[in-house]
Amino acid sequence: MKWNGLIIGALICTNLCFAGEMKLKITKSYLNFPVSQMVERKTMSFYLHDKLERSFVIRLSAEPEYWVFADVSEFKNKEIRIVYDGDSAALAKIQLTDEPIGSETMYKESNRPQLHFTTKRGWTNDPNGLIYYDGEYHLFYQHNPYEKEWENMHWGHAVSEDLIHWTELPTALYPDEQGRAFSGTAVIDYGNTSGFGSKKNPPMVAIYTADGIDRQVQCIAFSMDKGRTWTKYPGNPVLDTKENWNSRDTRDPKVFWYEPSERWIMVLNEKDGHSIYSSENLKTWNFESHIVGFWECPELFELSVDGNDDDKLWVMYGASGTYMLGNFDGKEFRPVTGKLACSFGAIYAGQTYNNIPATDGRRIQIGWDRIEHQGMPFKGQMSIPMELTLRTTPSGVRLFCNPIKELDDLQNELVVAAKDLSAEEANRLLNEYKDFETLRIKTTIRFTHSTPIGLDLYGQHIIDYDLNFNRINGFFYSQTDFESKEISTDILIDKTSIQVFFDDGGMSFCLQREPNKNNHQGFLFWGHLEIGVKELEVYTMKSIW
Repeated sequence: MKWNGLIIGALICTNLCFAGEMKLKITKSYLNFPVSQMVERKTMSFYLHDKLERSFVIRLSAEPEYWVFADVSEFKNKEIRIVYDGDSAALAKIQLTDEPIGSETMYKESNRPQLHFTTKRGWTNDPNGLIYYDGEYHLFYQHNPYEKEWENMHWGHAVSEDLIHWTELPTALYPDEQGRAFSGTAVIDYGNTSGFGSKKNPPMVAIYTADGIDRQVQCIAFSMDKGRTWTKYPGNPVLDTKENWNSRDTRDPKVFWYEPSERWIMVLNEKDGHSIYSSENLKTWNFESHIVGFWECPELFELSVDGNDDDKLWVMYGASGTYMLGNFDGKEFRPVTGKLACSFGAIYAGQTYNNIPATDGRRIQIGWDRIEHQGMPFKGQMSIPMELTLRTTPSGVRLFCNPIKELDDLQNELVVAAKDLSAEEANRLLNEYKDFETLRIKTTIRFTHSTPIGLDLYGQHIIDYDLNFNRINGFFYSQTDFESKEISTDILIDKTSIQVFFDDGGMSFCLQREPNKNNHQGFLFWGHLEIGVKELEVYTMKSIW
């Protein structure tokens, strides 16, 4: 049996060199660990009747900066043996509790985002397995439960009825002998092609990358209880392509059902681009084609152009937010455009929802916002959920992204509604709210010259638009209206981040909220030459928690 590097280390230390060991009867649901980023990672392993159940690395410390936790309810009323190859004094500090330590202040912390999903504790990156089923939107995500930096990749799990308010659930997928649980997809196997359930009771199937010592392979797991518990397929891996591609990097499967050929389609990042595979049963996969120019977290989906169902194009998408438009026949994607982009900044690894009801029909995306939260026991956040559409522009068909309509429900009060303002008048109105932790600002700025214009908050550029160089916040942007003398924005300000949507979704940008401590200006509309504010709406916002 081949185990990943972390688990190999655990086995060696168990037999030869462990520094600490304890037996613990699990009488409560949560095992709490004191951790510090100043301490070196060491391996911890859980054994039940001498069988290895979990293994991970952790910065256990007798003088913790913060606490993290593991849900151990599956071991309730059983005795587990904990082996740790680090400081035994720190091992003695772990605690069993009914609720995680710090629960009383969770979601109320000083730098806890109030508009974006964040996990209770630990590191978060790529969204995984986005799927709607039986009234619930599932959000799985790359997660290290044991500290606020990357490692120990698990699938975290949260659910929502409206894509706005989230409930975090126990970890869905753990590392195993194949490797760490990297990114992937979830589908509902309505035809029971996998044989894991029945047509009356179809399984939810996760297809994910296992990151092992020397290779990455594709594995599957299934759930019969709406994603609450998972069983891994004993025949894993279902796809191992290292021999074919001579590359360790073969990961992040995106899977969907393609009705015309009645087959499952997998788009997989491999070496220099995205490969397409097909399967009848989610277990046996056949290579179909490959397209170069992408890295990580592939997506392939079809959208109507301008809402016309008789005119559709496929979107091939990569982690960086770049995409191509083209056609797909179940085997090969044929591009009709070069590489394009509509999202920039801190957002990465966007994934769209599978199984959205036909009566809804939207293509909804969530990405990973690479945002830090100073002083918090967690790091990273999910983006605002966005609706993707294709629209015809003078430059051709382009992808647009906008906040989903459900976000309007978080709007608390319209506190400013004004038109045809000077920059100075707009600044006076806005600065009544300069110290609010969350706001939504919709505004249209008029300009008379091609010199830079923008909007700052305490010296930080929210908007820095240079029409001469066609750049917004340093990234190239060309308006769809070539002769426009204004730019519109929808700005979402949260405690630690700012996300801006330009020109009704023609471009979006996410950035870390980093005010200049030496700047006392607050909000400032500015321009090297005269500008005006055509429209200004400001909303206070409710919390998603």
